Amino acid sequence: MGCATARSRVVRVGTLGLHYLEWGSADHPPLLFLHGGSAHAHWFDAVAPAFADRYHVVSLDQRGHGESEWARPATYATEDFAGDLLAVFDALGWRQAIVVGHSMGGHNAMAFSGWHSERVRALVVVDSRPSIPEDRLKQMHKRGYRALRLHPTREDAVAAFRLLPRETTADPRLLAHLATMGVVARDGGWVYRFDPEANRSRQPTDTLSLLDRITAPALVVRGELSPVLSRALADRVVTTIRGARLVEIPGTYHHLVLDAPAAFVAVLADFLSLLR
Repeated sequence: MGCATARSRVVRVGTLGLHYLEWGSADHPPLLFLHGGSAHAHWFDAVAPAFADRYHVVSLDQRGHGESEWARPATYATEDFAGDLLAVFDALGWRQAIVVGHSMGGHNAMAFSGWHSERVRALVVVDSRPSIPEDRLKQMHKRGYRALRLHPTREDAVAAFRLLPRETTADPRLLAHLATMGVVARDGGWVYRFDPEANRSRQPTDTLSLLDRITAPALVVRGELSPVLSRALADRVVTTIRGARLVEIPGTYHHLVLDAPAAFVAVLADFLSLLR
């Protein structure tokens, strides 16, 4: 998997240690990948290495996810995630970066690009809604009250791994890899590397009001069969961000970077080739 060639790093952001995977040279233009909710930096293992020859590639474990620390007290508003990004940019010496975000990562990327437009070289929103419907947010908060399930062995934890939403055409070997990298030994068993408070305390911003502030070139990528980002909503995002364009990847669902990583790499590479 792509993480075999990555460097594992930790950056301090206030009181938190944020973990990230890094490929390529720091002399190259920065390219930042942001995973979705309950996910982790390895979500881009089949994508990120394709750009390591010409970009300084970073896939970040956002607060409360993966190997990054959990926020205490629990602070998981969009403003908190965006503040982390600003601090990471400064710590890595990035004046600007290309930001690619999937799902929750795309939501955070849209907000960051609206609040700090001067720091974003280009924006790629991957099957992400600008706002979370009230019923969906209530379900998320309710799910956050569930304790992490303790599995007796790593193998049991990996076998129990499921995507949310579940629809996918991803290679089972890639899913097994994500599950393996997403668990950790704790309390005599194995649990997922995820803070339940990231669901219970989630406070998302409605980024629709921010989209017209985005000045960077923007691309919205939608899974053709996505149950999350409708075509109508994708069109609304594209028409609100000045000069944005939309690409749909055929036969893919919400987790399109897993369903068709090669197709996503091709779409992203084509978009990046147009940047000046």
